[in-house]
Amino acid sequence: MNTKDLTTVSIFTALTAIGAFISFPLGPVPVTLQTFFVLLCGLILKPKQAFLSQLLYMIIGLVGIPIFAGFKGGPQQIFSLTFGFVTGFILAAFIVSIIFNKLSFSKFAIIISVLIGTLIIYLVGLSHMYFIFNFVMGSPMTFFQVFKVGCLTFLPGDLLKAILVSIIAYKLIPIVNKDKNFSY
Repeated sequence: MNTKDLTTVSIFTALTAIGAFISFPLGPVPVTLQTFFVLLCGLILKPKQAFLSQLLYMIIGLVGIPIFAGFKGGPQQIFSLTFGFVTGFILAAFIVSIIFNKLSFSKFAIIISVLIGTLIIYLVGLSHMYFIFNFVMGSPMTFFQVFKVGCLTFLPGDLLKAILVSIIAYKLIPIVNKDKNFSY
């Protein structure tokens, strides 16, 4: 990786952290702007860079720097209800980047990539939440109950973030990647 790659990886790590600080509590999972930056990361960066930016975000938080939502950090966060979403960020950014880079630049490619990324974040996050509720906290919940607590309430906001990220990415990608030829 060259200096430009390292810089963009670091920028998206920082943006994800900033997104965590813009948080609105809503039950056990706060509403943050993290997913906005994770999805944008996947659209702007190459797969390896997108993966590394979110992995770096997770590592920084796990070593104790309070960059997770609610100004939290440390290895104990692995057992929090929301840590699965952080893990999902890594996979989502990577998969979004792979899908988007395989498709031709278009609004459709952006929207499909973003929706799949959002789905990945939910699948990983809700699976972790289910595990924590049932096996760590000893508070048995069905997957549907976990879905209601960790997803249903957040769908309208996440759809809005997906739309906004798609609009911004459609305008931003040609500017960031001037060396590529994009046809509208």
